Amino acid sequence: MTMRSKLMLGNWKMNGSLADNASLVSELLAGMAGVHCHAAVCVPTAYLAQLQNLLAGSALELGAQDVSAHESGPFTGEVSAKMLQDFAVRYCIVGHSERRRYHAESDALVATKAQRALAAGITPVVCVGESLAEREAGQTERVVKRQLAAVIHANGHCISEIVVAYEPVWAIGTGLTATPEQAQQVHAVLRAQLQAATAHADRVSILYGGSMSAATSADLLAQPDVDGGLIGAAALKASDFLALLETASR
Repeated sequence: MTMRSKLMLGNWKMNGSLADNASLVSELLAGMAGVHCHAAVCVPTAYLAQLQNLLAGSALELGAQDVSAHESGPFTGEVSAKMLQDFAVRYCIVGHSERRRYHAESDALVATKAQRALAAGITPVVCVGESLAEREAGQTERVVKRQLAAVIHANGHCISEIVVAYEPVWAIGTGLTATPEQAQQVHAVLRAQLQAATAHADRVSILYGGSMSAATSADLLAQPDVDGGLIGAAALKASDFLALLETASR
């Protein structure tokens, strides 16, 4: 089995200001001396230029929170993968549960967005996850497999170049966290699905997202198929995010 380096992605969601971002990044970079995992921050589009400058030459990489399914054209408000390329974006979140929920993004649309990112040399972070009602109805496995299957179908042999993030919708911003056993169970299902699709499934990092904190991270990250985290609230406070990065570096 390939040993994958842990990957920790901070998702700032719709937070930040020029001043706050500069302060947060300064603190993060000052505290990263002992960090040995891969780390990135996925920031609002408005701040990509600022973050490209702030992170230049550092070990902290830059990510975006969304990408258009279109390459260019009359799509007011959309941002293409080629535009993200201009800002040296390394990762791009696609299909976050908030996009699926508030913007009615379908599995097919998410798959196309992943395709656009890959074509631009950007690693899509494909989010999958079930609602509380779906979990209680015993549909978790069916839901996450359906969501990932669309991306596999659209991207074929490139599928080993993606990152997958399992984010149980019921655990996002709620303070609830899947138990390490619950997370591992779903991650193992996703790993098996990737193995059926590519000989290089061991290259794919599968992250856990859903209220991961310093208190819960060690046990989650110790699971064999949990390769890192997609971090929300804890990524907005330097001390919290650094604590997670240190745990992931062990």
